[in-house]
Amino acid sequence: MFTSFLIFCIVVLFLCPTLVWLLCWIVARLCHHAMPYAPFAYTGLALVLLFMGTMLYGYWFGRFQLRVQPTAYTSTKVPAAFNNYKIVHISDLHLSSFADNPAFLQRIIDTINAQQPDLICFTGDFVGFGVEEAIPFTDMLRQLHAKDGITSILGNHDFALYHHGLNDEQKEEKVNQLTAYQRDTLGWYLLRNQSYIISRDTAHLQIIGVDNTSCQGQGFQTISQGDLNAALQFRGRPTGYSLEAKGDGMQILLTHDPSHWRGEVVPTTDIPLTLSGHTHAGQVRLFGYPLSSLMFTESEGWYHNDGQSLHINTGLGCTLPVRIGVPAEITVITLQKQ
Repeated sequence: MFTSFLIFCIVVLFLCPTLVWLLCWIVARLCHHAMPYAPFAYTGLALVLLFMGTMLYGYWFGRFQLRVQPTAYTSTKVPAAFNNYKIVHISDLHLSSFADNPAFLQRIIDTINAQQPDLICFTGDFVGFGVEEAIPFTDMLRQLHAKDGITSILGNHDFALYHHGLNDEQKEEKVNQLTAYQRDTLGWYLLRNQSYIISRDTAHLQIIGVDNTSCQGQGFQTISQGDLNAALQFRGRPTGYSLEAKGDGMQILLTHDPSHWRGEVVPTTDIPLTLSGHTHAGQVRLFGYPLSSLMFTESEGWYHNDGQSLHINTGLGCTLPVRIGVPAEITVITLQKQ
């Protein structure tokens, strides 16, 4: 797919100046003037070389840049017992991205652990096609550590949508394998339209997780398997035990596609903090603007709406194997009582 994309872009970039020349040539002929082709051909060649150089940079260097982004979520809704509680928010591993450079994944894991998080929240797209991508990295992934564990959800890629040739039953089996891998092999709290409680003294956080939910109005439609109403009901930890909700509390929602926030979360709930991924910020930033902003109203970083906040992490892995101006991102969110 990447090769086809490159060929398409090269052809378009070279042909665009040629088409401009053709239009100019027609006008010049009507006016009895000559229109040389060479300047347009050189322009096309220059565009192709610039594009290829940029892609090579993004492939060899850009996708292995790593950024730790410290930030704070300050709100009156943060329980006092959770003041300075540290959440590492990561997303979009797409583990096949690291097949040619597992050392970079190890660097990511070491960097996350170095933040000494209270909780790690992973907001979906663990793989691109299936759990087999994760198997070579099992020992590395088991090294991830947080005081209150690792919570995850499923993104659109995790549903084997792009594994062509599989029927619905086979895709469902892929999802079941991935669910079992995260919960049983890695020991993550994979939430599939579920929630659980983290307690501190007389306060608690309710961590809510939904399957990928793609809402109309922005982005591109993928799959909607989320059930927010079911997730809001207390379910206990997926590993089989629960903790009682105590006193003062706050809800944190994990949902992969940020379109879900404006599509359902804001209109129908008062959940104060939502964490998402999915956009990758388009993996390319031009003149300071991420390409994802062409498709998504909310595409990276923080957004706020009448007491509700959304944070979008730009991801760690890739779909197309390039990143240009959008490094892999580890977000460190510190909860602060206002």
